[in-house]
Amino acid sequence: METQVKTIETQTDTSRKRLPVLGDAANVDIDVEAELKKFEIEQMAALGLEAGKEHWRDDNPTTFTGGQRAHTTLLISGLTMAHDLFLQGALRGIGYKVKAIDVPDNSALTFGKEFGNRGQCNPTYFTVGNLIKYVTWLRDDQKVPVKDIIENYVFVTAGACGPCRFGTYVTEYRKALRDSGFEGFRVLLFQQQGGLKQATGDEQGLKMNPEFFKVMLKAILLGDVLNMVGYRIRPYEVVPGSTNAAIEASKKLIHDAFSSPKEKSLLWAMIQTRRNLMNVRVDRSIVKPKVSIIGEFWAMTTEGDGNYGLQKFLEQEGAECDIQPVTAWILFMIWEQTWDTQQRMVLRGEDKSRKGLAGVNVRKKLLMLWLAKHAIKGTFYGVGHIMGLHDVHLADMDTVAEAAAPYYNNHLRGGEGHMEVGKLILNIAKAKATMTLSVKPFGCMPSAGVSDGVQSMITEKYPQGIFCPIETNGDGAVNVYSRVQMMLFKARLAARAEYQSELEKNGLTVAELREYLKAKNWRGSSLFYPRHGSVASSAANLVQHVVADLKKTRTGKVIDFTKRLLQRGSKTASAAETGSADARVAATAN
Repeated sequence: METQVKTIETQTDTSRKRLPVLGDAANVDIDVEAELKKFEIEQMAALGLEAGKEHWRDDNPTTFTGGQRAHTTLLISGLTMAHDLFLQGALRGIGYKVKAIDVPDNSALTFGKEFGNRGQCNPTYFTVGNLIKYVTWLRDDQKVPVKDIIENYVFVTAGACGPCRFGTYVTEYRKALRDSGFEGFRVLLFQQQGGLKQATGDEQGLKMNPEFFKVMLKAILLGDVLNMVGYRIRPYEVVPGSTNAAIEASKKLIHDAFSSPKEKSLLWAMIQTRRNLMNVRVDRSIVKPKVSIIGEFWAMTTEGDGNYGLQKFLEQEGAECDIQPVTAWILFMIWEQTWDTQQRMVLRGEDKSRKGLAGVNVRKKLLMLWLAKHAIKGTFYGVGHIMGLHDVHLADMDTVAEAAAPYYNNHLRGGEGHMEVGKLILNIAKAKATMTLSVKPFGCMPSAGVSDGVQSMITEKYPQGIFCPIETNGDGAVNVYSRVQMMLFKARLAARAEYQSELEKNGLTVAELREYLKAKNWRGSSLFYPRHGSVASSAANLVQHVVADLKKTRTGKVIDFTKRLLQRGSKTASAAETGSADARVAATAN
């Protein structure tokens, strides 16, 4: 007689209940929420946890009323020097007292480690320490009483949650401020500012209204454009330091225009910036590897000791830096909202979660997101054209997501999400950069813990790529520089080989190339940037660009220009069609 063996399929456990399955009539009357709550209570009892016990919260003093605005100075910091300066001017222009703190340096790191918790990531120590350093300077050097500092200064920063220590920054600020003698100092997070009224009923000191966001966006866009054009020009300048001198003069013009909008024209400042940069003499026939800097947002953006001054170091070592603009992060956040909405709108039931679509007009939301994306892109390109940033293309977030999807789930969030993986793939597959440098803090969970693990697979798939991941922790600069130099050696060889190959293939010499640039006012100017072709380095792209010009008649150039315009138009139409399709799906879902 055969003995029946119990398997998972045949075994019946009366203590377990099946949840409803689409198309299955069994157990459809089960109250899923009740079952989950029951399970939660059972597990809490098994773990010895008390039901209903609230998590500990560190109350953060955030009261900042309209009546305090006149005597309160907002402290800001965290982006590049240009961004912080422009944000300072923009907020002053709408009536706030603002001070941009200097870029965090190693002395800020010392303050951060002295008063912060152990085991924090590099940006925490630098940014928290930078605030403590500044208020300590006010107290000890400027002899400002602590009471006056607490009453007359407020630090404004960004806040978020997720699988990263970024969500605990405000607690770190509180702990460090308390331990350094500034108990009660206010730290305001953007995500905490939910409306124009506070719990006290008084007018809110920091008004998050359309005017506020408009000047903030302008400052960010102009900061991005000035930084990007600067990194394009500086490696090829003939007179060392001339680019920095032009940029510093332009920064002052733009800051003053922001801070005094009724007296000075921002448009005039942008035009004058173009003139300042146009006066820089360059030689773009010099061969330099293009290094794309990606990674954790703060580590790849800051320009000081927080990332060992990598941008400056790379330029000193003979490389051209391809930086990531803050605008790309804004576009990524819009993409996240669009993606999540598209995923949620096809759910079988009404989604009532915190980010759910219950009561939301999905069609309108998708349309507004589409308009926001194209408004930001259009404004960026317009500002870039005025200030001298030509032939630039912001990353298409759908393309980045599609490239990363086979290796990194687009649903995963935290840090840069899938962007690091997608950017590396596109940098190699489309020859956007000679080398990719990924910068992140030591122990950064989303970047070092996840993205770098995936990147090893990408480098196996694309062995021709030059990829250098580094981690920052405030010390060990020599080791980081040494590692970068080794990879830069490969990148330099690759850039030279690429350049020589293009010259030989097209029958052009370096002398002929330089003679051509000297004869062409625009082609030889600092604001000219060769269109990206099939190669990575700017010098090799320049050869392709020049050869194409030499071989074409005037009629051919007009035809090519028309084709490029039509291609841009078709891309815009395709994007609009995608937006319409999303809206139709949303209407069907509603």
